[in-house]
Amino acid sequence: MIGRKFRKPTPEVVRPKGFDDFDLRLGDLMRGERATLGKSLLDVQRDLKIKASYIAAIENADVSAFETQGFVAGYVRSYARYLGMEPDATFARFCREANFEVAHGMSAAASTASLTAVRNRLPLPENRDPFVNGSFIPRAESIFSKVQPSAVGSLAVLVALIGALGYGGYSVLQEVQRVQLAPVNEAPSVVAEIDPLGNVKGDAPLVRSAPMVAAATQGDRPFRPEALSVPVLTARDGPIAAIKPQDVSPSVQQVAELVQPGGQTFANPVASASDPAATDTAVQVVAETAPGVAILAVRPSWVRVSAGDGTVLFEKILDAGERYVVPPLQQAAVLRSGNSGSVYFLVNGKTFGPAAPGAQVVKNVSLSADSLTQVYALADMTDDADLAQFADASAVQPAANGN
Repeated sequence: MIGRKFRKPTPEVVRPKGFDDFDLRLGDLMRGERATLGKSLLDVQRDLKIKASYIAAIENADVSAFETQGFVAGYVRSYARYLGMEPDATFARFCREANFEVAHGMSAAASTASLTAVRNRLPLPENRDPFVNGSFIPRAESIFSKVQPSAVGSLAVLVALIGALGYGGYSVLQEVQRVQLAPVNEAPSVVAEIDPLGNVKGDAPLVRSAPMVAAATQGDRPFRPEALSVPVLTARDGPIAAIKPQDVSPSVQQVAELVQPGGQTFANPVASASDPAATDTAVQVVAETAPGVAILAVRPSWVRVSAGDGTVLFEKILDAGERYVVPPLQQAAVLRSGNSGSVYFLVNGKTFGPAAPGAQVVKNVSLSADSLTQVYALADMTDDADLAQFADASAVQPAANGN
């Protein structure tokens, strides 16, 4: 007793544990074999026709999960055979770990009451409930688990396509509704001026200028003769005594009307263009206009006259003897016609053609006087009886404007 007081306590040595120091239970081996096979509890249930809860109870060595004691041995052996383990050795180890004894026959241990009592005496192992954290239970999928990247890309392409179509439609609508104002080709001429004489009142009505119109295109712009660099004058080789003053100057009566103090109107001292004296002494300052061109149909024919820019100027089925006068343009008009053997051209009082022999369709025929006289020959009246009938201008009717 005296020596015990002076005995030093032996310190407990803590050593690192190896893999053999851990308690390796039967359930760990079974779960490892099942994981090696790649089987879940539901897969084992489908293969062995044993409930997944019973399989989990065998792995946890929980006898209380079974309703009847007689099924424990068969379930354990079947599950061990399924995993490739020794059935008898596995069942014996299961009995040791679960404190389970097999009851035979009509013994009291085999009754339900005895099994219930044993179930109540046994401590509940950890993780007894297989459904608390069972790997065989399907996990709930998240919201974004069903979203595929390809679907997102397709949706983005669809949105971009709809946006492009909308922007294109809006651009076309804005382009259609746009209004552009262009200045007139030439300034309107002044047709009325303020009288410098304040005490004289004129009775002539005020004439307004022509309204502003959109600028004409190059194709349908009317032809205007070019101004001459040097005016064309008529030489006067006769004596000066032959000149009549009344032809080149206003008469005395016109001058009297012009200077009449109390008059209400003023006579025009300038000779009109219809006066022969004025036309004889007129000075030519512009070039002569080109001869006109007309289309003559001796039989019903469809014609279409277009400007140089493609604008349709005239389109109609000309009847027999009907003609269409081509307006003078800066750029020659173009003809497209059917029944070409019945279409002729009138240039400076002469007939050329036909446009093409037979009943053909001709197109891109330039309607300038120079081009027609170079391409087509003079028409022969003996070849076409209808042409001889309508060759006279009195038998030709102008075509009504049709488009």
